[in-house]
Amino acid sequence: MTMEPIQLAIVGGGPTCTYVLERLAALTREQDAAVPLDIVIYDLSGEYGSGQVHSPRQTTTSYLNRIVGQVAFAADESVVDAGPLLAEGDRPTLLEWCRTKFEETGDPVFDMVAEDWPKRYVHGLALQDQFERYVAMLRAAEGITVTLRQAEVCDLEERGDRFAVLTTDQEPPFEADYVLMLTGHSSNKPETDPLQVAWARFAERSQARLIPSAYPLEQSLTPDRTGPGSSVGCLGMGLTGIDVVLYLTEGRGGVFERDADGTLGYRPSGAEPDSIVVFSRNGLFTFARPYNEKERDIAALEYKGAFLTTAAVAELRRTVGRRNLISGVEQLQLDFEKHLFPLIVLEMALIYYSTLYGPEFRELAIAAARPAYEKFLADAEAFPDHREACELLTGPIDALSLETAAAVDWVISGAAPLDGSAGAGLPVRAATTSFLTVVHGAEEAGRLLELAHRPHEFASAVATARSPWRHAASAARHRFSWAETISPIPRDSYRTPEEYREVFLDFLDTDIRWAAQGNLSNPAKAAADAAWRDLRGVVIEAVDFGGLLASSHRDFLDVYTGHHNRLCQGASCEAMEKITALIQAGHVDISAGPEARIECDENAGKFRISGPLTGATRLVDSLVDARVHRFDAERDVMPIYPNLLGRGIVRKWTNPGLDEPDFVPGGLDLTPEFHPVRADGSVEPRITFLGPPSEGVMYHQIGALRPNKDHHVIRDILKWINAFMPHGDTAGRHHQNEGKHA
Repeated sequence: MTMEPIQLAIVGGGPTCTYVLERLAALTREQDAAVPLDIVIYDLSGEYGSGQVHSPRQTTTSYLNRIVGQVAFAADESVVDAGPLLAEGDRPTLLEWCRTKFEETGDPVFDMVAEDWPKRYVHGLALQDQFERYVAMLRAAEGITVTLRQAEVCDLEERGDRFAVLTTDQEPPFEADYVLMLTGHSSNKPETDPLQVAWARFAERSQARLIPSAYPLEQSLTPDRTGPGSSVGCLGMGLTGIDVVLYLTEGRGGVFERDADGTLGYRPSGAEPDSIVVFSRNGLFTFARPYNEKERDIAALEYKGAFLTTAAVAELRRTVGRRNLISGVEQLQLDFEKHLFPLIVLEMALIYYSTLYGPEFRELAIAAARPAYEKFLADAEAFPDHREACELLTGPIDALSLETAAAVDWVISGAAPLDGSAGAGLPVRAATTSFLTVVHGAEEAGRLLELAHRPHEFASAVATARSPWRHAASAARHRFSWAETISPIPRDSYRTPEEYREVFLDFLDTDIRWAAQGNLSNPAKAAADAAWRDLRGVVIEAVDFGGLLASSHRDFLDVYTGHHNRLCQGASCEAMEKITALIQAGHVDISAGPEARIECDENAGKFRISGPLTGATRLVDSLVDARVHRFDAERDVMPIYPNLLGRGIVRKWTNPGLDEPDFVPGGLDLTPEFHPVRADGSVEPRITFLGPPSEGVMYHQIGALRPNKDHHVIRDILKWINAFMPHGDTAGRHHQNEGKHA
């Protein structure tokens, strides 16, 4: 019997679309009978596979925010219930793709090892290559058509059992049984931001220029706006801000060169703006991402929490969770700052000191912290605020670390034997060996320890040794502090713009060195990488689907997501070395410092950037908003989302307040299967949204696919595919025999 083809519309042809086509290609190859599919893929940029963000035609100065070994394009053996897998040759990782390209071309840009940071355009080349591969596989299958439409989708119109996909080019609409929305990153309408409105009006009546969104860099940062003779203000010091800086310097023909001593310098081309004034609320760039030592064995080396666990989240919900009805489902809500944040700080302290003093210390520390930890889980509300909770939880580990530090310092000063023991029973040799390895590296630590049987000679050698990572020689000076972790430049360390610049450069130097040491070897980087990256799934478990109280959810997104991004979403050491060189060369000005303000100088006809803590004042001709916009369906520049809201096909998700205002983060109200909840409260199973529109009801839904990791992106995609094409010999029967939109 001939079946009617299933009509599929995919809106957005970027990376996630590539992953979708891979699963469709693999599944259709394995079906007992052909599953007829008509697939239409819409993308306004026409950059199929990569999308505009990862376009191969973008500037070569932007880096991918992930090492090459952590990027895949297809499901692998690690994905639970992925279904049939393609042959290994059809599903290369980015690293394998690059190695093949290097062998074919000899181009050094492809000559990478797993820990290297690829340029973003290289990722785009690979994505487009894989996209074309999967499209070809699908087109070769019986009964499957794939059509690529370079057009902007502006609306979905309900027509009986199907949705008509309307485009701005007014072409006849495709009518789809199922629509998958993969629109990716976007920005919000400037007129909906009071600050941007004021800046735009000022720009209209003066010579100042406002650039409300940085991307695409090639279109927004044109030479007439940001060329020689101009000064540019860059609001935002995250990854987008770094992209802006590198594009306006290296992207304009400037060259980075290493001196004889290895220091990176910058030789300008003359096409750069005269000055780039970079500033943000906290006055800091994201911290340098550490060398990924875990890449050699991800399964064994990615961190498993001792205290920050999903079991702890469940227990906190049971003991202190507040009942709330969210989208018709009862939820026990927590307060992130009071209930979850203390566990993160506890886990960070444990990782920091365990990295410093070794696995024996870790076992003792876990045992010492257990009573306070269990007391907290039983009644977290007994503590008046999160600071006191943090002190209670970390107190036992702090005490053990002080005792251990004293014992280690006695040994390295020659006052105590190496084979003694600390009061808590920690072998001093193990702690001292670990400490010296962290401070000086394994080879130098071994050389020093060979002198341990001659205490005075040993002490002299330790005292004169210099840490390549600028670690303090005394164990007592190694202290974990959340406040110093997130605010590493003390407010009392500068009074002038010049002093701030010096302490800022000093911090950058230390941070880059610590990052180069690695995420297993450096205590600070290990703590941040493990607690905020490896254990991110625990935080997701706590946050998703109204897991936090309304006001706490707002604070989590406004404050703690920024901490997360700064601690573990930073740029590579290479990129941060370039930023350092540009500051030293005077092309980048960071002197406004924390809490910088933007004012409209009517007399000068320019934007004035002032630093209340440094005393700096800078005038800029152009102001670039380099902040990443939080998704908001109502404010989005793409017409599709306001139109869907107007039709009642979707609605924004609300976290209802308990004795406090509701919180509406801006994302859509979605089911766990990513189907929208309509304005009338019913679920619309014919449409699926993945990516930024789900941010709000869910957390951290944006990211590239990883190899050897049961990645949520593939599992999320399968929820869509399984609705119309189940695995096995039932394929196709759903569409033929059942109601299409049950």
